[in-house]
Amino acid sequence: MTEPKIKAVFFDFMGTCLDWHSSVVRSLPSSIPEDDRSEFALEWRRRYFIENNQRFKQGLSPEDIDVTLARVLETVLPDFPTCSAAIDSEVKRQMIQAWHTQPAWPEVNKAIQSLRDDLGLEVFVHANGTTRLQLDLARSSGLNFNMMFSSQLLGAYKPSPHAYMKALELVKFEPQEVVLVAAHAYDLRGAQSCGMKGVYVHRWTDDVDEDMTTVKTEFDAFLDGMEGLPRVLSRWAA
Repeated sequence: MTEPKIKAVFFDFMGTCLDWHSSVVRSLPSSIPEDDRSEFALEWRRRYFIENNQRFKQGLSPEDIDVTLARVLETVLPDFPTCSAAIDSEVKRQMIQAWHTQPAWPEVNKAIQSLRDDLGLEVFVHANGTTRLQLDLARSSGLNFNMMFSSQLLGAYKPSPHAYMKALELVKFEPQEVVLVAAHAYDLRGAQSCGMKGVYVHRWTDDVDEDMTTVKTEFDAFLDGMEGLPRVLSRWAA
C-alpha cells in the first residue's frame, strides 16, 4: 500500500520557530549579569512547561499564557536573589510582554518559504498559548502561515489527542498527511500517537530535561536547526 503524501506541516511556535530566550533576557534589567539573566530565563521557561503539564494532567482548560507565566515567575524569583532584587512590578510587566515579541531563528523564514514554494505544502502554527500571543509573535517575527491554532482556540493543551485531531479536522487532512515540526519531545510524542509524522528540531533553549540520545531515536527525523527541513520533507511530499 502506497504511503500517503504529506500535504501540510504543523509547527510548534516558541522555541521551535522563535528565539524566545533573547527577548526574555533583554527584558531583565541590564544591571543583572547576562549569565544570571540567561539562567533565570531558562528556569522560568522550564517551570512554565512543568506548570502546563500539571494543568494538562489535571484536565484543566487552557489558561491565558500571561497568567501562567506571571504565576510561575513568582515561584522562580526566590531562587535567584541577584535577579529578584532588581525586579519590581514594572519590570515584571515588561518581562511578561517580552514573550509577545520574539524574533525568528535565522534560518526559519527561508525554510518555511521553501516548503510553500518548492514543495507546495500548507503551513500552520499549532502551539499552546493564546491566539493574541500568536498574532503578536507572527507580527514580531515576520513569519507567515496559512493559519495559526492555539490551545485557547482548540480548547485543549498539547499533548492532548483532542488538540491534534481538532486541528486536523479543521484543515481536513488525515494524520498521515501532516508532519509536526517541534523542539519539544512531549509534543511530538502526542502527535505520533495520533498517527502524524514527527520532525524534532533541536534548540539549545528547550527540552533541557530530555535525554537527546533517546530523543534522536524516537521520531521520523532529528535536525539541528531547520536548514535541512525542506530536504527531509521532500521525501514524503514527492
